[in-house]
Amino acid sequence: MRMFDHQLSEAAFLSLYRHLRGTAPGGAGPRGALDTITADQVLAAVREVRSGRAVSLAAPIVTSPAPDDPDPAEHRLTAPPGGRPNPRGLDFARDRFAMNVHGDVDSHLDALCHVVYDGTLHGGVPAADVLGPHPAVGAGALSVDLVRDGIVGRGVLLDIPRLHGVPWLEPGSHVTAEDLVGAEEQQGVRVGRGDILLVRVGHRRRREELGPWDTADARAGLHPTAMTFLAEREVAVLGSDGNNDTAPGAVRGVAFPVHVLAIHAMGLHLLDYLRLEDLAPLCAREGRWSSLCVIAPLRLSAATGSPVNPIAIL
Repeated sequence: MRMFDHQLSEAAFLSLYRHLRGTAPGGAGPRGALDTITADQVLAAVREVRSGRAVSLAAPIVTSPAPDDPDPAEHRLTAPPGGRPNPRGLDFARDRFAMNVHGDVDSHLDALCHVVYDGTLHGGVPAADVLGPHPAVGAGALSVDLVRDGIVGRGVLLDIPRLHGVPWLEPGSHVTAEDLVGAEEQQGVRVGRGDILLVRVGHRRRREELGPWDTADARAGLHPTAMTFLAEREVAVLGSDGNNDTAPGAVRGVAFPVHVLAIHAMGLHLLDYLRLEDLAPLCAREGRWSSLCVIAPLRLSAATGSPVNPIAIL
């Protein structure tokens, strides 16, 4: 774990980007790293289920403004009119829901079309061909539709605050590859090909105990160089209880380097702002840190992301 001073130059970041783009298991294929999850691995993941305990990895959706959520989700009842049900006969309660999918509070999945870097998307696809000229229509490729059948595999939780004996990492802290290896060794688990890697930094616990803050200015996340660990282990999906990226950023001139490396270079779908506070103590009690993980985004055929409620089954 390192704090603010561990910076990469743009040249060093570009070298890392090229290395990961050339070595990541997903390559430039249209499904990215999801191709690392085979039918045999799904069957093996099912055998992770022993106690039958299911745990949500999503946070409750927030509908009130906060320092980290100036544009919160909206939810309202649309019927019965005036909130007064018909005293006789049949009536229905109905809702309307809207949200900024890529906000800094609600749990969501980033599609492979979410990150535009040097005018292209993952695999070198020209962004203008996919996202324009009519953005209201939605993305024409690499959208959430790629995961319309869900993502099912072995989820592995690495608890970085537990490694360091603290309840959470302070905003600005960087999770390194050494931290990930250290958590593996402490927890007696090993991340492997096709795994859904969940990295806990304690963001949710800090928010729940101390209150929300402006995460654009300061948040804990992975250091860009930690992505070499994911490439070497051939991880399929990366999720965190934070944004996955730190703030302040670790690379001069690139605001979200982990997003660029994960989505654009490696073809990894990202899960941002999960809630791992129920899963972590359950894993500790059962003495195992892997589970069957089921991720089911909405079927938004042209969307760049989706709200999501991943489920871990132990």
